[in-house]
Amino acid sequence: MFAAGGALAAGLSCPTVAARHIALQATRVALFHGRPITIVALGSSSTEGAGASAPDQTYPARLAADLRESWPDVPVTVLNKGVGGQIADAVVARIDTDVLAFEPTLVIWQVGTNEVLQGMDPAQFAARLDEGVRRILASGADLVLMDAQVAPRVTGERLEVYDAIIAREAQTRRVPVFSRTGLMREWQTEDPPVEGMIGPDGLHHTDRGYACVAASLGQAIVDAAAKGLPVASVKTK
Repeated sequence: MFAAGGALAAGLSCPTVAARHIALQATRVALFHGRPITIVALGSSSTEGAGASAPDQTYPARLAADLRESWPDVPVTVLNKGVGGQIADAVVARIDTDVLAFEPTLVIWQVGTNEVLQGMDPAQFAARLDEGVRRILASGADLVLMDAQVAPRVTGERLEVYDAIIAREAQTRRVPVFSRTGLMREWQTEDPPVEGMIGPDGLHHTDRGYACVAASLGQAIVDAAAKGLPVASVKTK
């Protein structure tokens, strides 16, 4: 598995989880040709980094550090475009300025949590999600959807409704989902269950949680981009 990287507390590590297999054509082509890779992390507070102790402990920052270690010869930029409290309507409204303006290679759209918490109409959510997905894909960028976290404040049937909408959209538009829901449920099934991933607010990740999300996502990205590349092109761990 992809090492968590950075300064986790002594004795803490990321649990071993199944690899997430995703397809990233634009990222693979850029890596093959040694072109700079720009990743936009789009989303709300858990992208912005609520609960992290410092900006370099957010998941986008940890992801950038991990990818630079795996791709030392390719410039990698990860732009944190998380805005706390936003639902899909507001996120879609800033796709032109916060995503397309940077001509990204890859967009990671973390979505679904605030829609659960704020009770956004599921049909409206599905429509806005589809609008955003279509606009991002039309730019030629790769896209990965990241679904909701499992936390004391985000549970039950409502979570399943919105995650199902994300999964359906992904299947329809043939884009991958990095299932944070599935990842966190795997953490819960560890023996003993993994602790310390969610902060005292019952919602946002701790530094360890962000690092472990980035570790699993980073491994999926590295694995996907490595398909078809010469072995020497990618640093393995």
